[in-house]
Amino acid sequence: MKHSDEQVLTEEMFLNYHLMHPGGDSSPGDPNAAFCLDGIYHLHYILRHPWRGEDSFSFIHVTSPDMLHWSWQPTKLQPSFTGHGMFSGTGFITRDGTPAAIYVTPSEDPRRTYVAVAKDRDLSVWEKPSPVLPKGGPGGTDMSLSRDPDCFYTDGYHYAYSAAQNVQLCKSKDLLNWTHVGPFLQHDMPDVATTEDISCANFFPLGNKWMLLCISHSMGCRYYLGDWDAGAEQFVPEFHGRMNWRRRGQSLTSPVYRDYFAPESVLTPDGRRVMWAWLCTLDPAIDLKTVQSLPRELSLAEDGRLRIRPLRELEELRYDAVTFDTVLRPRAGTGGAAPHDRYITDLDGESFELRITVERREAERRRFGFLLFVSDDSEGLPVLIRPESGTICVGETEAPFAVADLSTGEDVELRIFVDKYLVEVFANGRQAVLTAFTDYRRGRGLKAYGFRGPSDSPTGCRIEIWKLKPTNQGFLEARQSRNWAPDIS
Repeated sequence: MKHSDEQVLTEEMFLNYHLMHPGGDSSPGDPNAAFCLDGIYHLHYILRHPWRGEDSFSFIHVTSPDMLHWSWQPTKLQPSFTGHGMFSGTGFITRDGTPAAIYVTPSEDPRRTYVAVAKDRDLSVWEKPSPVLPKGGPGGTDMSLSRDPDCFYTDGYHYAYSAAQNVQLCKSKDLLNWTHVGPFLQHDMPDVATTEDISCANFFPLGNKWMLLCISHSMGCRYYLGDWDAGAEQFVPEFHGRMNWRRRGQSLTSPVYRDYFAPESVLTPDGRRVMWAWLCTLDPAIDLKTVQSLPRELSLAEDGRLRIRPLRELEELRYDAVTFDTVLRPRAGTGGAAPHDRYITDLDGESFELRITVERREAERRRFGFLLFVSDDSEGLPVLIRPESGTICVGETEAPFAVADLSTGEDVELRIFVDKYLVEVFANGRQAVLTAFTDYRRGRGLKAYGFRGPSDSPTGCRIEIWKLKPTNQGFLEARQSRNWAPDIS
């Protein structure tokens, strides 16, 4: 028997190593409640589905030994168990070491936040959820956690807060009795617009700092770095950065920039902080397909700034390596600055990693880049370094990245991951940008691109290319078994 959602997810849309919902259209697709328990990674994501004749929401549960090969488990956190739908929240470990999830209901009047505590470490049995109803609050009235909650444990207390512009914090020792603490942030940062909320948040230690990973609903994924003041029970932000940027064509006057949206993170047994994000508005062809980004490792460098790198387990997928040492030469006889591209090779297949290294002395003040999916009738997808604006361009997305900001003598290193129509680019661990290129089948060519005057010397670069093994066997099995399908009765 064919299910209706199979008609809206064709084989051409199947991804090879990104996490993707095996059913059809659904939104939202926020990743939630991530854990590593006894060497197994657990991640949940929201699925919209009918329940008792109306739309409702469940947490779909997937597991993996390496955050790449995922298997779908029977859905446990669903309305038939909780008695209500489940919107965004996070996972956390309680004071006694038990995994738990905090989330908000989508449509109750009033909306409420609940905590569900797992009864086993397979997350196959859960206690009935209990509401979070803090006593006290601003203005003398009890506070309400009514949007995208997060919970963390430190200094003998569980602390919880809810999405808002003026975020209020509450605390509890037993997850049942909650009291108001006060404002979560000591202050906001000057580059945050007053209209931006803190939603889909996740608060955790990172290096010698604390990180608040979150979104604003208008601007997408972003983060704060700072200190947790245990005496004041307050987060003191020192730095704010963004992980999402406007694409050309997205409205300036009505911003809804959600290409990289709704993050969630987990701590690995070897101490790495790894995050995912839902690719909400990346392209109309996949907006409702519930696709998660590649896992990204977050760390702090010696200068205290964030480093973002692709999950190191991705290197285990590599095979059939090829290497090219090439140069970009100025076009002869132009009499001035002119672009010049150089054909490198055809990319034979659908899943690749490219690592491109350009020596620092040759990258300084040079505008250069690479074109993917090139053909005789298609320019393909540009990945371009622009010194004049201090940015990197990936398709229509432009994000901050300046060669001049790298350490002295540090070469430019781009790592480009291609999964059919999804492309994610990591630049020197400083920046990560992604895009969708649904026209990827039109061309296979890879070209290097340069823009300089005729007096400039050639720019040399080294290009390493690996094919990547697929990790989507669990996805294909879940397409057939549908063991994840929630109870809709």
